[in-house]
Amino acid sequence: MNDRIRQHDPKGMRNLILNFPKQAEEAVAIGNAAKIKLNISKIRNIIITGLGGSAIGGDLLRSYLADKCAVPVIVNRHYYFPEYVDKNSLVIISSYSGNTEETVSAYKDAIKRKAMIFCITSGGEVERIAKKNKHPYIKIPGGLPPRAALGYSFFPTLIALSKLGFIKDQKKEIKETLALLNTLSARYSDHASPVNRALNLAKTIHGKLPLIYSGADKFDTVNTRWRGQITENAKTLAFGHVFPELNHNEIVGWEVLTDIMKKIHVVILRDSEDYKRIKLRMDVSKGIIGGLADGITEVYTEGKSLLARTFSLLYLADWLSFYLAMLNGVDPSPVKKIDFLKEELGKVK
Repeated sequence: MNDRIRQHDPKGMRNLILNFPKQAEEAVAIGNAAKIKLNISKIRNIIITGLGGSAIGGDLLRSYLADKCAVPVIVNRHYYFPEYVDKNSLVIISSYSGNTEETVSAYKDAIKRKAMIFCITSGGEVERIAKKNKHPYIKIPGGLPPRAALGYSFFPTLIALSKLGFIKDQKKEIKETLALLNTLSARYSDHASPVNRALNLAKTIHGKLPLIYSGADKFDTVNTRWRGQITENAKTLAFGHVFPELNHNEIVGWEVLTDIMKKIHVVILRDSEDYKRIKLRMDVSKGIIGGLADGITEVYTEGKSLLARTFSLLYLADWLSFYLAMLNGVDPSPVKKIDFLKEELGKVK
């Protein structure tokens, strides 16, 4: 594995993943130091707008805060906002680079709608607009691939929402999460260990089409992140669905394409606090597809708090996708097809 890493990771994706716990600690410090003062008494909804790696932090907040925040949290991935966004909306502009085309457009739309706004960015056009309009913003370090900056996009925003009074203080949950991340970093970085869960799972799904299943309530975003990390880092397709919806449609699809199904490896993301009927659905579904797929691997969360359990799976996906990239013989850092798409879009104004 050392030879593979030297050959296929010249830009140091492994180091970025290895040091993610430090990034998370720094992100928490940034959030604690940030001063976001807004009058939220009339806020009826919170909309986080962003794309790709900048949006996944918003998705995590939406999932994580579902039973913690009385105000609905919505994620927008478009050039403009739905009609309900107005002066009683809090819009959080999330763009790691500060130059994401769709997010800059949505920012301008939010201004027209007279929404309350704060931003999180490393600079770029978003910072320029924020300064011009005197909108509060959280400045985060730049220079990383957006997908490797999840700590910066998530923790400062979580802390800001706590300071604004939307949710209770999360210090206890954050402390546990940071400690767990450090433990997992030492565990997953040891590729010589025979019990390295990330490497072993990468070996299991190598050469297969990974299909990620999870519950829909708390781990839908974790499911999305797994697929995103596998596709971007390992340069291989990955698909997924959530319970209970998949039991009302997709489960029937396990019937005709038998040759293809034998190339599919199912990964079920499980949590001790999954709803009891979801647990039952997972168990029954295993029986239905078990003999049809290449295999089924169940992955359980670690930790006590929901925040720690969530990040235990997120961090596993980072390492899994890295090791899968090494097994595939590809550099995990470049995203050439995305870069090409942006170049082509840039030619048309």
